[in-house]
Amino acid sequence: MKESSVQNLMLAVGNSMMGDDGAGPMLFDLMEKNPIDGWIAINGGSSPENAVHQIRALSPQRLLIVDAADICLAPGEIRIIDPDDIAEMFIMSTHNLPLNFLIDQLKEDIDEIIFLGIQPDLVGFYMPMNEKVITAVHQVYSALPNWEGLGGFTLLDGE
Repeated sequence: MKESSVQNLMLAVGNSMMGDDGAGPMLFDLMEKNPIDGWIAINGGSSPENAVHQIRALSPQRLLIVDAADICLAPGEIRIIDPDDIAEMFIMSTHNLPLNFLIDQLKEDIDEIIFLGIQPDLVGFYMPMNEKVITAVHQVYSALPNWEGLGGFTLLDGE
């Protein structure tokens, strides 16, 4: 494994024109406007697999993937989802490829990959983002400067 120049990389996944699916891109925008020391952000949009070459080139020690995920909780609830559970769980996704394919591709190069899901309320074209989802995005942003382990968030209980 090559020496990492980047400590932490946040990959935002989602479509900002689809209501709560814009949670990841909203976090990206916050990080662009107010950068956090030790963190770099990439907006993977609806096709995060297109960012794989960029992620590999940066070779981060930690990759945090943030996406709206239908995990059957109240809107705005945040959970860390074990990457190994993503394939078994049917996670609602507006993306071209299931995220477990992306994660499996990157596991070879990155020591720590964390998938953080924010429960959406409504996902539909031109829908507004739910206030609870907006609050959740700000919660994640606030956790980034001192991120350790799961960043203070709860692991989703796999079925």
